[in-house]
Amino acid sequence: MSLFSTDPLKALETQLDNAANYGEWREIAERMDELDGAADWKAEEKSELYSWRLLRNRLNELRQLRANEDVRELVYWLHEGLHGNLGNMANPALYTHSRVGTKNIVTEYINEVADALQWICDNDFEELPFGEKMRFFKRTAKCFGRSGLLLSGGATLGMFHIGVCRALYEEGLMPRVISGSSAGSIIAGAICAHTDEEIPAFFDPEYLYLQAFRPHGVRSAIKNRSIMDSKQLSHCLQENIGDLSFEEGFERTGRILNVPISPVASNQMPRLMNYLTGPNVLIRTASLASCSIPAVFPPVRLLAKDVEGNIVPYLPTLKWSDGSLTSDLPMLRLARLHDVNHYIVSQVNPHVAPFMSKKKVKRRSGIWGMARGITRTTIEANTKEFLEVAKNSVDHPLAKRALGEAHKMLNQQYYGDVTVIPKFDPRLFAKVLSNPTPADISDFVDAGMRQTWTEMERMRNAVTISQTFESCIHKLKTQANQKPSGPEQKRAPQLRRVS
Repeated sequence: MSLFSTDPLKALETQLDNAANYGEWREIAERMDELDGAADWKAEEKSELYSWRLLRNRLNELRQLRANEDVRELVYWLHEGLHGNLGNMANPALYTHSRVGTKNIVTEYINEVADALQWICDNDFEELPFGEKMRFFKRTAKCFGRSGLLLSGGATLGMFHIGVCRALYEEGLMPRVISGSSAGSIIAGAICAHTDEEIPAFFDPEYLYLQAFRPHGVRSAIKNRSIMDSKQLSHCLQENIGDLSFEEGFERTGRILNVPISPVASNQMPRLMNYLTGPNVLIRTASLASCSIPAVFPPVRLLAKDVEGNIVPYLPTLKWSDGSLTSDLPMLRLARLHDVNHYIVSQVNPHVAPFMSKKKVKRRSGIWGMARGITRTTIEANTKEFLEVAKNSVDHPLAKRALGEAHKMLNQQYYGDVTVIPKFDPRLFAKVLSNPTPADISDFVDAGMRQTWTEMERMRNAVTISQTFESCIHKLKTQANQKPSGPEQKRAPQLRRVS
């Protein structure tokens, strides 16, 4: 062997790190999968990780029904048997063997379901009247659920979220339901305030205004009980979001923004603000509240629009603060309000992200991996128990509240079904409370995009069917508004009420 020969995988690894976009990254990653045998693993259906026989049988049946144009049986089949984790096909371990995607049959099945739904939507059938078709899509979509994108808190580290959002947007995989806590609420608010035509400009570092931090002097800090001037943060939010209310943002973009906020008063409950729970509340004031980290920014009052469109106080006796303290990732409330049952998380919280695993979890981690897991779990459980006991033992109200907040933070779920986290770099984490330069923003965006690329096909498999439901329902609603009155249209209202 020549002394100057090189490992082709190492050469491709360098190219992968320097890929300019996802298309280029994927092409290189697929070549690497071919070289190291991962492509052969994807082509082989048999595996103990999922019920491959069930998936093969369902796929064959689905294809046969569509080939026979048996729409009644196809609708029955989809309504009865559609599930996002059929035969454990969403098993995370299925995505640890290759750089791009998973078993080919999983992707084939998902694409076939999407094609079948689109075929039913785009064609007229005597045996499937329009009202019945609409009822099928609405009911089955609600049962199937959908994905949500959750952006964590993290101060300046939240710029990483821009790269995650950009990667998803460019691949057409951005979920309609988006939640943002603290810094994540700034990015989520801006995304949900801008139309699809405006969003590409938002991803340009030169376009963004993210000067959120301005330290108080000593006297002002003592007076305001915070080290940062909230007026500067408010100006940043005004520049990126404007005076849109949650309802106006939803009507303008079709995206569903959610911002968790925490009450200052102990007898109030945390709230998740969106177009259903606070339709007239200004997005920028909810985001300002969600960013109000105790001692960093002071708590704030919310503003809303009255019936005449004037800006007025909302619940003026109440003040609100950082939502990530109690609900960084409000999964349960998103499930209740928006039928979300799959969560894509961008996690950059500085007290969480550095301790999360950056590597894909292997199915067999060995004795040392098991020991590390047991040790970590034991420490977490003991810490939670200590905080719970300490909170119930102290009498001082401030100490009791502080211990309670610490217990809530530790008790939260910080992972999603798919979690994107930055590579730990002390230089980035050192800038957590500083205004980013355009170069900083560019670095954060690039890092967010590249980390998202590694999970892109897993996300695509997760959102394809629910996005197809959404597009089909939108198309059918448009058709319904254009259809002339007739016997079929007379039956439709009753079907919608049942749905």
